[in-house]
Amino acid sequence: MTPLKLAIALGALTAASHAMAWDYVLLDNDKAAQNWQITSQQLGVKTDKPFSVTLRTLHGGRQEGVSIVDIDNGALKLSVVPTRGMNVLQASVGNVRMGWDSPVKDVVNPSFIELNGRGGLGWLEGFNELVARCGYEWVGHPGIDNGELLTLHGRAANIPASKVTLHIDEKPPYAISLRGELKEQAFKKVDFSVATELVTEPGSVAFALNDTLTNNGDYPKEYQALYHSNFSTPFLEQGARFVAPVKQVSPFNDKAKGDLPDWQTYRAPTKDYDETVYNVVPYGDAKGDTLTVLHNKAGSLGVSVGFNTQQLPVFSLWKNTDTQGQGYVTGLEPGTSFSYNRRYQRPLGLVPMIGVKEQKQFQIRYSLLADKGAVDKALKTVSEIQGGRETEVRQAPLVDLTKE
Repeated sequence: MTPLKLAIALGALTAASHAMAWDYVLLDNDKAAQNWQITSQQLGVKTDKPFSVTLRTLHGGRQEGVSIVDIDNGALKLSVVPTRGMNVLQASVGNVRMGWDSPVKDVVNPSFIELNGRGGLGWLEGFNELVARCGYEWVGHPGIDNGELLTLHGRAANIPASKVTLHIDEKPPYAISLRGELKEQAFKKVDFSVATELVTEPGSVAFALNDTLTNNGDYPKEYQALYHSNFSTPFLEQGARFVAPVKQVSPFNDKAKGDLPDWQTYRAPTKDYDETVYNVVPYGDAKGDTLTVLHNKAGSLGVSVGFNTQQLPVFSLWKNTDTQGQGYVTGLEPGTSFSYNRRYQRPLGLVPMIGVKEQKQFQIRYSLLADKGAVDKALKTVSEIQGGRETEVRQAPLVDLTKE
Protein backbone atom coordinates (compact mmCIF):
# COMPACT_ATOMS: atom_id res chain seq x y z
CA MET A 1 0.00 0.00 0.00
CA THR A 2 1.39 3.40 -0.97
CA PRO A 3 1.83 6.09 1.73
CA LEU A 4 -0.99 8.07 0.11
CA LYS A 5 -3.38 5.10 0.02
CA LEU A 6 -2.50 4.21 3.62
CA ALA A 7 -3.12 7.79 4.66
CA ILE A 8 -6.45 7.90 2.83
CA ALA A 9 -7.45 4.65 4.54
CA LEU A 10 -6.63 6.19 7.91
CA GLY A 11 -8.58 9.31 7.04
CA ALA A 12 -11.58 7.21 6.06
CA LEU A 13 -11.68 5.68 9.52
CA THR A 14 -13.45 8.76 10.82
CA ALA A 15 -16.53 7.77 8.81
CA ALA A 16 -16.60 4.26 10.22
CA SER A 17 -19.19 3.39 12.83
CA HIS A 18 -17.93 3.26 16.40
CA ALA A 19 -20.90 1.14 17.51
CA MET A 20 -18.47 -1.71 18.19
CA ALA A 21 -15.86 0.21 20.15
CA TRP A 22 -14.57 0.72 23.65
CA ASP A 23 -15.42 4.31 24.58
CA TYR A 24 -13.89 6.37 27.38
CA VAL A 25 -14.44 9.95 28.53
CA LEU A 26 -11.08 11.36 29.59
CA LEU A 27 -12.16 14.95 30.23
CA ASP A 28 -15.51 16.75 30.36
CA ASN A 29 -17.18 19.69 32.08
CA ASP A 30 -18.06 17.41 35.01
CA LYS A 31 -14.98 15.17 34.83
CA ALA A 32 -11.49 16.42 35.63
CA ALA A 33 -8.46 14.93 33.92
CA GLN A 34 -6.95 12.22 36.13
CA ASN A 35 -3.95 9.96 35.59
CA TRP A 36 -5.27 6.91 33.76
CA GLN A 37 -4.18 4.15 31.39
CA ILE A 38 -5.74 1.47 29.21
CA THR A 39 -3.75 -1.27 27.44
CA SER A 40 -4.50 -3.88 24.79
CA GLN A 41 -3.79 -6.52 27.42
CA GLN A 42 -6.45 -5.06 29.75
CA LEU A 43 -8.91 -5.11 26.85
CA GLY A 44 -8.11 -8.73 26.08
CA VAL A 45 -6.82 -7.86 22.62
CA LYS A 46 -4.22 -10.32 21.36
CA THR A 47 -2.01 -8.52 18.87
CA ASP A 48 1.58 -8.61 17.64
CA LYS A 49 1.70 -4.88 18.40
CA PRO A 50 0.47 -4.32 21.98
CA PHE A 51 -0.86 -0.79 22.42
CA SER A 52 -1.66 1.58 25.26
CA VAL A 53 -3.19 5.00 25.88
CA THR A 54 -2.17 7.03 28.93
CA LEU A 55 -3.53 10.29 30.36
CA ARG A 56 -1.20 12.29 32.62
CA THR A 57 -0.94 15.78 34.09
CA LEU A 58 2.15 17.98 34.13
CA HIS A 59 3.22 20.12 37.07
CA GLY A 60 5.66 22.91 37.78
CA GLY A 61 6.38 26.20 36.08
CA ARG A 62 4.25 27.34 33.17
CA GLN A 63 3.16 23.77 32.37
CA GLU A 64 1.23 23.43 35.62
CA GLY A 65 -2.05 21.59 35.04
CA VAL A 66 -1.39 20.64 31.40
CA SER A 67 -2.98 17.35 30.32
CA ILE A 68 -1.10 14.99 28.01
CA VAL A 69 -2.47 11.92 26.23
CA ASP A 70 0.24 9.45 25.20
CA ILE A 71 -0.67 6.91 22.53
CA ASP A 72 1.68 3.97 21.94
CA ASN A 73 0.36 1.87 19.04
CA GLY A 74 3.18 -0.66 19.27
CA ALA A 75 5.27 1.08 16.61
CA LEU A 76 4.46 4.78 16.81
CA LYS A 77 4.42 6.83 20.01
CA LEU A 78 2.38 10.05 20.01
CA SER A 79 1.70 12.75 22.59
CA VAL A 80 -1.39 14.96 22.27
CA VAL A 81 -2.06 18.05 24.40
CA PRO A 82 -5.78 18.61 25.17
CA THR A 83 -4.87 21.77 27.09
CA ARG A 84 -3.31 23.23 23.94
CA GLY A 85 -5.89 22.78 21.19
CA MET A 86 -5.40 18.99 20.90
CA ASN A 87 -2.04 19.77 19.28
CA VAL A 88 0.33 16.88 18.58
CA LEU A 89 3.36 17.57 20.75
CA GLN A 90 5.64 14.89 19.34
CA ALA A 91 5.79 11.50 17.66
CA SER A 92 8.50 8.88 17.35
CA VAL A 93 9.16 5.47 15.85
CA GLY A 94 12.03 3.80 17.69
CA ASN A 95 14.78 6.40 17.84
CA VAL A 96 13.40 8.42 14.91
CA ARG A 97 11.71 11.56 16.17
CA MET A 98 9.05 13.53 14.29
CA GLY A 99 9.16 17.01 15.76
CA TRP A 100 11.81 19.54 16.71
CA ASP A 101 13.75 21.13 19.56
CA SER A 102 12.20 24.49 20.38
CA PRO A 103 13.78 26.88 22.88
CA VAL A 104 10.37 26.56 24.59
CA LYS A 105 10.95 23.46 26.72
CA ASP A 106 7.76 23.45 28.81
CA VAL A 107 4.39 22.43 27.45
CA VAL A 108 2.99 25.83 28.33
CA ASN A 109 -0.48 26.18 29.81
CA PRO A 110 -2.38 28.80 27.75
CA SER A 111 -3.32 30.58 30.97
CA PHE A 112 0.30 31.78 31.13
CA ILE A 113 0.34 33.11 27.55
CA GLU A 114 -0.73 36.59 26.50
CA LEU A 115 -1.41 36.32 22.79
CA ASN A 116 -1.49 40.11 22.40
CA GLY A 117 1.98 40.37 23.96
CA ARG A 118 5.13 41.03 21.95
CA GLY A 119 3.11 43.02 19.43
CA GLY A 120 0.83 40.06 18.71
CA LEU A 121 3.58 37.41 18.77
CA GLY A 122 2.71 35.95 22.18
CA TRP A 123 1.80 32.67 20.44
CA LEU A 124 5.54 31.99 20.15
CA GLU A 125 5.86 31.59 23.93
CA GLY A 126 4.17 28.18 23.71
CA PHE A 127 5.31 27.05 20.27
CA ASN A 128 7.10 23.70 20.37
CA GLU A 129 4.70 21.17 18.86
CA LEU A 130 4.96 18.74 15.98
CA VAL A 131 1.51 19.86 14.78
CA ALA A 132 -0.07 23.12 15.92
CA ARG A 133 -3.57 24.02 14.77
CA CYS A 134 -3.79 27.60 13.49
CA GLY A 135 -7.13 29.37 13.08
CA TYR A 136 -9.99 29.27 12.90
CA GLU A 137 -11.14 32.87 12.88
CA TRP A 138 -7.85 33.86 11.28
CA VAL A 139 -4.27 32.72 10.61
CA GLY A 140 -1.12 34.55 9.62
CA HIS A 141 1.18 37.28 10.81
CA PRO A 142 -0.03 39.77 13.41
CA GLY A 143 -1.47 43.06 12.30
CA ILE A 144 -4.55 45.22 12.20
CA ASP A 145 -7.55 44.12 10.15
CA ASN A 146 -10.87 45.96 10.31
CA GLY A 147 -9.61 47.89 13.32
CA GLU A 148 -8.78 44.75 15.33
CA LEU A 149 -5.35 43.35 16.23
CA LEU A 150 -5.09 39.84 14.84
CA THR A 151 -2.45 37.93 16.76
CA LEU A 152 -0.08 35.41 15.19
CA HIS A 153 -1.88 32.33 13.79
CA GLY A 154 -5.13 32.73 15.70
CA ARG A 155 -6.30 31.22 18.97
CA ALA A 156 -6.85 27.52 18.27
CA ALA A 157 -3.49 26.29 19.57
CA ASN A 158 -4.20 27.92 22.93
CA ILE A 159 -7.82 26.81 23.42
CA PRO A 160 -8.15 23.96 25.95
CA ALA A 161 -10.40 21.15 24.80
CA SER A 162 -13.85 21.17 26.44
CA LYS A 163 -14.26 17.41 26.13
CA VAL A 164 -11.85 14.59 25.29
CA THR A 165 -12.92 11.04 24.45
CA LEU A 166 -11.11 7.88 23.41
CA HIS A 167 -12.53 5.23 21.08
CA ILE A 168 -10.87 1.88 20.35
CA ASP A 169 -12.50 -0.39 17.78
CA GLU A 170 -13.31 -3.84 19.13
CA LYS A 171 -12.44 -5.51 15.84
CA PRO A 172 -9.13 -5.62 13.91
CA PRO A 173 -7.27 -3.50 13.09
CA TYR A 174 -8.36 -1.94 16.46
CA ALA A 175 -8.25 1.66 15.25
CA ILE A 176 -7.49 4.14 18.04
CA SER A 177 -9.35 7.47 17.84
CA LEU A 178 -8.75 10.38 20.20
CA ARG A 179 -11.36 13.14 19.91
CA GLY A 180 -11.54 16.61 21.40
CA GLU A 181 -13.89 19.58 21.15
CA LEU A 182 -12.59 23.15 20.87
CA LYS A 183 -14.80 26.23 21.24
CA GLU A 184 -13.80 29.55 19.71
CA GLN A 185 -16.42 32.00 20.92
CA ALA A 186 -16.80 35.74 21.54
CA PHE A 187 -19.98 37.76 22.01
CA LYS A 188 -20.98 39.45 18.73
CA LYS A 189 -17.82 38.12 17.07
CA VAL A 190 -17.70 34.36 16.55
CA ASP A 191 -19.32 31.09 17.60
CA PHE A 192 -17.16 28.29 16.18
CA SER A 193 -16.65 24.77 17.42
CA VAL A 194 -14.02 22.35 16.15
CA ALA A 195 -14.44 18.60 16.55
CA THR A 196 -10.88 17.24 16.38
CA GLU A 197 -9.90 13.64 15.85
CA LEU A 198 -6.56 11.83 15.72
CA VAL A 199 -6.65 8.30 14.32
CA THR A 200 -3.97 5.63 14.20
CA GLU A 201 -3.80 1.84 14.10
CA PRO A 202 -1.68 -0.62 16.09
CA GLY A 203 1.63 -1.21 14.32
CA SER A 204 1.20 1.72 11.92
CA VAL A 205 3.81 4.44 11.43
CA ALA A 206 1.12 6.89 10.30
CA PHE A 207 -1.62 8.96 11.88
CA ALA A 208 -4.42 11.16 10.57
CA LEU A 209 -6.10 14.32 11.82
CA ASN A 210 -9.78 14.68 10.94
CA ASP A 211 -11.22 18.02 12.03
CA THR A 212 -14.70 19.47 11.56
CA LEU A 213 -15.26 23.21 11.90
CA THR A 214 -18.86 24.29 12.59
CA ASN A 215 -20.25 27.82 12.50
CA ASN A 216 -22.86 27.67 15.27
CA GLY A 217 -23.80 31.33 14.84
CA ASP A 218 -26.67 32.95 12.99
CA TYR A 219 -24.48 34.79 10.48
CA PRO A 220 -21.98 33.68 7.83
CA LYS A 221 -18.38 34.23 8.94
CA GLU A 222 -14.90 34.36 7.48
CA TYR A 223 -12.62 31.54 8.57
CA GLN A 224 -9.05 30.41 7.99
CA ALA A 225 -7.18 27.23 8.89
CA LEU A 226 -3.53 26.20 8.73
CA TYR A 227 -1.81 23.09 10.09
CA HIS A 228 1.67 24.08 11.25
CA SER A 229 3.55 20.76 10.92
CA ASN A 230 7.14 21.01 12.12
CA PHE A 231 10.15 18.76 11.53
CA SER A 232 13.86 18.82 12.26
CA THR A 233 16.64 16.23 12.39
CA PRO A 234 17.01 13.44 11.35
CA PHE A 235 15.05 14.52 8.25
CA LEU A 236 16.29 18.10 8.17
CA GLU A 237 19.98 18.54 7.34
CA GLN A 238 22.19 20.19 4.77
CA GLY A 239 21.03 18.90 1.39
CA ALA A 240 17.63 17.70 2.63
CA ARG A 241 14.82 18.21 0.12
CA PHE A 242 11.16 19.12 0.02
CA VAL A 243 9.15 17.60 -2.84
CA ALA A 244 5.53 18.17 -3.85
CA PRO A 245 3.38 18.39 -6.97
CA VAL A 246 3.56 22.15 -7.46
CA LYS A 247 1.34 24.32 -9.63
CA GLN A 248 2.85 27.62 -8.45
CA VAL A 249 5.52 28.72 -5.99
CA SER A 250 6.37 32.26 -4.93
CA PRO A 251 8.54 33.87 -2.24
CA PHE A 252 6.71 35.18 0.82
CA ASN A 253 8.81 38.36 0.90
CA ASP A 254 11.94 39.92 -0.57
CA LYS A 255 14.26 37.88 1.67
CA ALA A 256 12.76 34.62 0.43
CA LYS A 257 13.08 35.92 -3.14
CA GLY A 258 16.87 35.86 -2.78
CA ASP A 259 16.85 32.11 -2.08
CA LEU A 260 14.16 31.21 -4.60
CA PRO A 261 16.46 29.07 -6.83
CA ASP A 262 17.09 26.79 -3.83
CA TRP A 263 13.61 26.84 -2.30
CA GLN A 264 13.33 23.02 -2.24
CA THR A 265 16.67 22.33 -0.53
CA TYR A 266 17.90 23.05 2.97
CA ARG A 267 20.99 24.47 4.64
CA ALA A 268 22.80 23.19 7.69
CA PRO A 269 22.14 25.22 10.86
CA THR A 270 23.20 28.75 9.91
CA LYS A 271 23.73 31.55 12.41
CA ASP A 272 21.70 34.69 11.64
CA TYR A 273 19.79 32.96 8.83
CA ASP A 274 16.48 33.42 10.63
CA GLU A 275 13.79 32.18 8.21
CA THR A 276 12.40 32.11 4.69
CA VAL A 277 8.88 31.18 3.64
CA TYR A 278 7.49 30.08 0.26
CA ASN A 279 3.89 30.17 -0.91
CA VAL A 280 2.96 26.95 -2.71
CA VAL A 281 -0.16 26.11 -4.70
CA PRO A 282 -0.14 22.31 -4.99
CA TYR A 283 -1.66 20.10 -7.63
CA GLY A 284 -4.04 17.35 -6.52
CA ASP A 285 -5.20 14.15 -8.17
CA ALA A 286 -8.69 13.67 -9.62
CA LYS A 287 -10.15 13.69 -6.10
CA GLY A 288 -8.02 16.62 -4.96
CA ASP A 289 -5.69 14.50 -2.82
CA THR A 290 -2.05 15.52 -2.75
CA LEU A 291 1.16 14.49 -1.02
CA THR A 292 4.17 16.49 0.19
CA VAL A 293 7.47 14.92 1.21
CA LEU A 294 10.49 15.97 3.28
CA HIS A 295 13.48 13.64 3.08
CA ASN A 296 17.12 13.64 4.14
CA LYS A 297 19.95 14.21 1.66
CA ALA A 298 20.44 10.50 1.01
CA GLY A 299 16.74 9.92 0.39
CA SER A 300 16.81 7.12 2.97
CA LEU A 301 14.49 8.66 5.58
CA GLY A 302 11.57 11.04 5.34
CA VAL A 303 8.07 12.09 6.28
CA SER A 304 5.00 12.72 4.17
CA VAL A 305 2.10 15.06 4.78
CA GLY A 306 -1.00 14.35 2.72
CA PHE A 307 -4.16 16.45 2.46
CA ASN A 308 -6.99 17.37 0.10
CA THR A 309 -6.66 20.53 -1.97
CA GLN A 310 -10.43 21.05 -2.01
CA GLN A 311 -10.28 21.44 1.78
CA LEU A 312 -6.84 23.04 2.09
CA PRO A 313 -5.95 24.57 -1.30
CA VAL A 314 -2.60 26.20 -0.47
CA PHE A 315 0.59 25.37 1.39
CA SER A 316 3.32 27.32 3.17
CA LEU A 317 6.89 26.03 3.36
CA TRP A 318 8.66 27.56 6.38
CA LYS A 319 12.44 27.16 6.42
CA ASN A 320 13.86 28.20 9.80
CA THR A 321 17.40 26.89 9.30
CA ASP A 322 18.92 28.99 12.07
CA THR A 323 21.12 27.54 14.84
CA GLN A 324 20.10 24.42 16.74
CA GLY A 325 19.56 26.44 19.90
CA GLN A 326 17.44 29.04 18.11
CA GLY A 327 15.30 26.30 16.57
CA TYR A 328 16.47 24.38 13.48
CA VAL A 329 13.14 23.47 11.93
CA THR A 330 11.02 23.45 8.80
CA GLY A 331 7.26 23.77 8.67
CA LEU A 332 5.08 21.91 6.16
CA GLU A 333 1.84 23.86 6.43
CA PRO A 334 -1.28 23.00 4.44
CA GLY A 335 -4.01 25.59 4.81
CA THR A 336 -6.93 27.53 3.45
CA SER A 337 -4.58 30.49 3.38
CA PHE A 338 -0.96 31.58 3.39
CA SER A 339 0.72 33.24 6.39
CA TYR A 340 0.08 36.86 5.45
CA ASN A 341 -2.14 38.89 7.74
CA ARG A 342 -5.78 38.34 6.88
CA ARG A 343 -6.23 41.78 5.34
CA TYR A 344 -3.71 40.88 2.61
CA GLN A 345 -5.38 37.56 1.81
CA ARG A 346 -8.85 38.77 0.87
CA PRO A 347 -7.63 40.12 -2.51
CA LEU A 348 -5.96 36.71 -3.05
CA GLY A 349 -9.28 34.94 -2.51
CA LEU A 350 -7.87 33.13 0.51
CA VAL A 351 -10.34 34.21 3.20
CA PRO A 352 -13.24 31.78 2.68
CA MET A 353 -16.70 32.02 4.23
CA ILE A 354 -18.55 29.46 6.32
CA GLY A 355 -22.33 29.66 6.27
CA VAL A 356 -24.81 29.53 9.12
CA LYS A 357 -24.61 26.07 10.79
CA GLU A 358 -22.29 24.98 7.98
CA GLN A 359 -19.42 22.56 8.53
CA LYS A 360 -15.97 22.39 6.94
CA GLN A 361 -13.77 19.28 6.97
CA PHE A 362 -9.98 19.21 7.22
CA GLN A 363 -8.11 15.91 6.90
CA ILE A 364 -4.32 15.71 7.12
CA ARG A 365 -2.28 12.52 7.04
CA TYR A 366 1.23 12.06 8.43
CA SER A 367 3.49 9.10 7.67
CA LEU A 368 7.04 8.18 8.54
CA LEU A 369 9.02 7.05 5.49
CA ALA A 370 11.38 4.73 7.31
CA ASP A 371 13.67 3.64 4.46
CA LYS A 372 14.66 4.42 0.90
CA GLY A 373 11.92 2.20 -0.48
CA ALA A 374 9.24 4.14 1.39
CA VAL A 375 10.74 7.46 0.32
CA ASP A 376 10.94 6.38 -3.32
CA LYS A 377 7.33 5.17 -3.25
CA ALA A 378 6.14 8.52 -1.87
CA LEU A 379 8.19 10.42 -4.46
CA LYS A 380 6.62 8.30 -7.18
CA THR A 381 3.18 9.28 -5.89
CA VAL A 382 4.20 12.96 -6.00
CA SER A 383 5.42 12.53 -9.58
CA GLU A 384 2.20 10.82 -10.61
CA ILE A 385 0.12 13.66 -9.17
CA GLN A 386 2.30 16.22 -10.93
CA GLY A 387 1.65 14.24 -14.10
CA GLY A 388 4.02 16.31 -16.22
CA ARG A 389 2.09 19.51 -15.52
CA GLU A 390 4.12 22.71 -15.44
CA THR A 391 5.25 24.54 -12.31
CA GLU A 392 5.03 28.33 -12.37
CA VAL A 393 7.92 29.88 -10.45
CA ARG A 394 6.73 33.38 -9.63
CA GLN A 395 9.65 35.71 -8.91
CA ALA A 396 7.74 38.41 -7.03
CA PRO A 397 5.94 37.93 -3.70
CA LEU A 398 2.15 37.80 -3.90
CA VAL A 399 1.96 40.68 -1.41
CA ASP A 400 4.10 43.83 -1.33
CA LEU A 401 4.89 44.05 2.39
CA THR A 402 6.96 47.21 1.88
CA LYS A 403 3.67 49.13 1.65
CA GLU A 404 2.66 48.27 5.21
